[in-house]
Amino acid sequence: MAAEIHELNRALEAFDRRNGPAGLLLRYARGRLRHRFSRLTLTLFGSVILALSVSPRIGVLACLVAVTGEVIDNYQLRGVKKQLHRGDSVKSLLRKTTLTAFAQAAGLSVFVAILWLAIPHEVSFLLCLAYLGAGAINAIMALAYHRSAALARLVVYGGTLAMLFAADYYVLEHQREQFFYNLAATFMVAYTMLPFVSYVTTGRLRNLRQQRRQIEQGLELAKANAALLQRQREGRFLSSIAENAVDSIIMLDADANTLWVNPAFTRKTGYKLSEVVGKHPSDYLHGPRSDPAILERFTNAINEGISAHGENVNYTKIGAPFWVETNLSPVFDEDGKLEMVISVDRDITLKKQREAELAEAKRAAEQGERAKTAFLATMSHEIRTPMNGIIGMAELLSDAKLSSEEALYVQTIRHSSEALLTIINDILDFSKLQDGHLKISSVAFEVQPCLDEVMNLMRPQAAAKGIALDIEMKDDLPRAVWGDDGRLRQVLVNIIGNAIKFTEKGSVTVQVGTVKEGPDHGLEIAVTDTGIGIAPDRIEHVFDQFAQADAATTRRFGGTGLGLAISRQLSRMMGGDVTVTSAVNVGSCFMITVDFPEVNLPTKRAIDPDVLPEPAVFAGTTVLLAEDNRTNRFLVQKLLKDLPLTLITAVNGKEAVEKVKEYKPDVVLMDMSMPEMDGLDATRYIRNHVPTQPHIIALTANAYRSDRQACLEAGMNGFLPKPVRRGELLQAIAKGLESRSRAV
Repeated sequence: MAAEIHELNRALEAFDRRNGPAGLLLRYARGRLRHRFSRLTLTLFGSVILALSVSPRIGVLACLVAVTGEVIDNYQLRGVKKQLHRGDSVKSLLRKTTLTAFAQAAGLSVFVAILWLAIPHEVSFLLCLAYLGAGAINAIMALAYHRSAALARLVVYGGTLAMLFAADYYVLEHQREQFFYNLAATFMVAYTMLPFVSYVTTGRLRNLRQQRRQIEQGLELAKANAALLQRQREGRFLSSIAENAVDSIIMLDADANTLWVNPAFTRKTGYKLSEVVGKHPSDYLHGPRSDPAILERFTNAINEGISAHGENVNYTKIGAPFWVETNLSPVFDEDGKLEMVISVDRDITLKKQREAELAEAKRAAEQGERAKTAFLATMSHEIRTPMNGIIGMAELLSDAKLSSEEALYVQTIRHSSEALLTIINDILDFSKLQDGHLKISSVAFEVQPCLDEVMNLMRPQAAAKGIALDIEMKDDLPRAVWGDDGRLRQVLVNIIGNAIKFTEKGSVTVQVGTVKEGPDHGLEIAVTDTGIGIAPDRIEHVFDQFAQADAATTRRFGGTGLGLAISRQLSRMMGGDVTVTSAVNVGSCFMITVDFPEVNLPTKRAIDPDVLPEPAVFAGTTVLLAEDNRTNRFLVQKLLKDLPLTLITAVNGKEAVEKVKEYKPDVVLMDMSMPEMDGLDATRYIRNHVPTQPHIIALTANAYRSDRQACLEAGMNGFLPKPVRRGELLQAIAKGLESRSRAV
């Protein structure tokens, strides 16, 4: 069918080319050239008559005149095709060929005039009329091809005949009766030629229109047949899709009554087509769990003639529910009216089951996460509370006059307590890292004081083992950077602590430099030791959770195996990493990098945590301790016993509020977890209802960052996690007194 359409298109194009201006001009030229010899033959015949009846000279002269016009016309017509291919305009060629046609007709007219004048009138009239008539007929035949050329010839022939009659009437003075007979005969001939002219002009045009219309009709018929075949193929294709589709397909009329269902619908629901035809889907598919809102939405969509999508519960013939995802698509007729609606139902029961299982798993995971968080928070609080008493009392004992053996006992208690506290902190940090709750809080801080604090903290451990702990800082080290100084200290304490722990003799060296990347600085800290080293096959595992180099190392040196894992995760959260190179019995080098850009920070006086405030700072100060644990109350009392301040205690939040109203303390040390009223509620009440506002410091075993934030949001001014050291406690109170005096 496509080939037939192609052929008809080509035929129509060829017809239009043949009957267009250029095509008609070419056909005119070919016709004139094809019959040129017949015209020359007639010319020679007349010339012979002139030569025999008048004189050879007259015959030759007449022949030359007629042939000259013919040659001019033929010469132009022979070049028409070439000129068209060359790109000459059709209008220009029509003008040129009209002029040559005029020349050809003029030559023939002169030839006829010679015949008219040279041959006796009785003979010449018919002969001349025959030549002019033949020329006129030839011109009329060309009307359909070259109208202007044909009209030019007819004008010349008519004018010639008129001039000859005029000359015959006025100059030659023939008999008037014969003149009128000839004139009448001429009009009769012309009159008889009119039907021929009409046929040629109108009949031929009508014939051309009919031919073109036949081609167009054939083309339209072929296209219609092709479209019909295409629709039939599409219909078979769509029918095949619907018949073999896995999804259920329902065809509904404009009133939402069922017209047709596919086999998949029957397989899923158990309903045959004969059982549902003419029924509304809600009559056989919906049940108790079906959503009426979805049904109403689908009904409105059908009434409005728009698409709709939704999920609902349908029921099989035996009443079994199943979930479906329904897509409604309207189909309109040629007039734009709703003809039918196609409903495609996809079974999503398994999807819904998986969603329910995932939701239940998510709820269980969240519940487990909440339980784990609550457990860790509780255990942290419950363990830190007695640890506060142990470490605090050990610190008090270390200040007493003890024998060397007793001092060794106290030092052992302190070191064991510190080790246990490190384990607790590692477990809490690891839990927060796993949960994604641990955040990096960047601030502007000075690099050297931060490093000095770490080194001052770690030097006693190194000195106890008799090894050197040195630090080397590059000259280009920035004074201040932007980052989390607390987490950096934590990483350094872990890495340097490990280096000291696994080094029996020699030294631990900390080298601090920068890595320049674009406009920002990154810190690069190398911790090198001369310790036991790490075997090559164990290096890739030292950063694993709960992993150490080997079991013997664990038994010998102890530890949880979490420190390096936490340090690497923290470093990566700060835009860097922790890597290691090592050789057994030679030592290890841990490289710490963090992305801390340099910032400008005003110079501040550094505070040494080991330098205690002067006792005079606390003169006349009233401090309220709100703590429900008796051991912790006793410990704080001992830590503050030698200072010139008044210490008041409260065993719960409610009592703390009353004593704040009564004694108007300068500083309140507030525990978070207390009976009757906890520390957060007590702080909020004090901030909202007590005129004289104290400086409130949280003193709690709840060590999560979220606990710190909760304390600050409740209105507390500071936060001290348990176990509390004497230096930290005194500095916190002194800082509170200073800020309170500035506020006043």
